[in-house]
Amino acid sequence: MGGGELYTGNEKIIKRFQVDSGSAYLIRRCKCQNNKMPAKASHTKRSVIRYMLLCLPVVIAWVLSGAEAREKEKAEPDLDADSRMCLECHSALRYNLVDPETGDVVSMKMYEELRIDPWEYVNSTHGGFSCVDCHSMDYEIHPHPIGVKFEPMYGCLDCHGFGDQYAAFNFHTIEEEFMRSVHGDHYIEDFSCWSCHNPHTYKNTARLGGAITEIVAYNNSMCLGCHGDISHYEVLIERQLTNMLSKHDWLPNQSLHFRKVRCIDCHATVHEDILVAHHIVPANEAVRNCVDCHSTNSILMASLYKHQLQERRNKYGFFNAAITSEAYIIGANRNYYFNVISVVIFGLVLLGIAIHATLRYINYRRHHAKK
Repeated sequence: MGGGELYTGNEKIIKRFQVDSGSAYLIRRCKCQNNKMPAKASHTKRSVIRYMLLCLPVVIAWVLSGAEAREKEKAEPDLDADSRMCLECHSALRYNLVDPETGDVVSMKMYEELRIDPWEYVNSTHGGFSCVDCHSMDYEIHPHPIGVKFEPMYGCLDCHGFGDQYAAFNFHTIEEEFMRSVHGDHYIEDFSCWSCHNPHTYKNTARLGGAITEIVAYNNSMCLGCHGDISHYEVLIERQLTNMLSKHDWLPNQSLHFRKVRCIDCHATVHEDILVAHHIVPANEAVRNCVDCHSTNSILMASLYKHQLQERRNKYGFFNAAITSEAYIIGANRNYYFNVISVVIFGLVLLGIAIHATLRYINYRRHHAKK
């Protein structure tokens, strides 16, 4: 039954036929769509599975990192008995002080400068020592006798000034350089090695190696501990804290320089016998000439990259090859072979221009000679 012409005399039948035909069409269309639905659902299911498989490594890494962090929290640092006893109080935010006569107990705050992280201490340069190796045995008495507060603290040279094992570090030269610097000329009272090098957390990153960005961040944190923190700065000197960003606004790409270069690379003079410069100069004598770093004779090779330079040699013709693995410094990382090739190419270009000009001139003379 192809249409309504068979029932032209009866409009009701024609309309019913049209409705029925439309319904049949809709039914057939729904059936077709229903037949396609399983394939579409299967495709969606495969996409979900594929997505879950892609996310699985991330989930596993997250779980493992969480487990590792929990294991570290459960684990205890390898401390001797004396140090463990000291850090029961000095690693806590609060400690209990007991009156030996009355037995009264009071909870007190452990001040930040007296609080020591056990893990940072164990992993530091001095982490292998016991607390009483540097501090008086009288500190084992609780509460500490007031007399121990008046005992002089050890300085670097008390331990590092003697013995052949320390000769290569030139600690006496370091002390001389420090005393000549703005930090050691008595302009600032009570400024000592410990003001920058916390004996409980300090690590000699310059000799340990690792990524330059990590070395820069660690070393700059010592400078910014005072120059970026008004509470620490005011303890040492009665002067308004300088805004480091505005003071260095002349520096192009400022944030990149702060991430890639140490403060002392510009603010200290280099001494060839020591690895890390300690002669901090006044601000008006700091390096401000770009060429001092951005050249083949870059001062960074004698300061920031000094240890790497001692460990590696130039390779593949690069000047200052020790820098190339960490950063590219314009002017300091030129390649010898590329320099030669560029000169040769430039010479060939000039020669080509000269030959071309000569031929044109000869052709010009011949053309005018014929006339």
